[in-house]
Amino acid sequence: MNTNRTAEISRHTAETKITVKVDLDGSGQSRLQTGIGFFDHMLDQIARHAMIDLEVRADGDLHVDGHHTVEDVGIALGQAVYQAVGDKKGIRRYGHAYVPLDEALSRVVIDFSGRPGLTMKVPFKSGMIGTFDSQLAFEFFQAFANHAMVTLHIDNLRGENAHHQAETVFKAFARALRSALELDARAAGTVPSTKGTL
Repeated sequence: MNTNRTAEISRHTAETKITVKVDLDGSGQSRLQTGIGFFDHMLDQIARHAMIDLEVRADGDLHVDGHHTVEDVGIALGQAVYQAVGDKKGIRRYGHAYVPLDEALSRVVIDFSGRPGLTMKVPFKSGMIGTFDSQLAFEFFQAFANHAMVTLHIDNLRGENAHHQAETVFKAFARALRSALELDARAAGTVPSTKGTL
């Protein structure tokens, strides 16, 4: 079992330079600099509500748009979580959460299955939230799921304000992540699968 559940990932391409550090047993602290204010706000929600310490430094081609930065942060965060969780012995594996914010309500379910997949139904009411293109939420979670090797279901059940919709999605993701990564004292040292591996 990985008792020091931390990781640092650096990802440098012609489009972005990303560094992500995570501590899965942190206290919800974050240091974030992506150049996209609303995205930083959402990453802060992940740290705070998943109770992980998260540092993200991103230098991307924002003169083009936010796509490469958001997607590559998702890739690096997924890789960092995958590395930090290690052999998955003792984790709860599954997590789910419902989170409301005023009129908006979202549900997220996650499985550290080793089989990447995303099903996401979020009918955003606006294309832009500040300088954040709401379509990029899908790109972030797709990248995370593929590289953290998780199955992820995300549903915005209702909402009229795009900021509220996004915030409930990211908070519910964080709460589900926290639950799935929690160590289960009753299952210490065992992989939560009848296969014996994930």
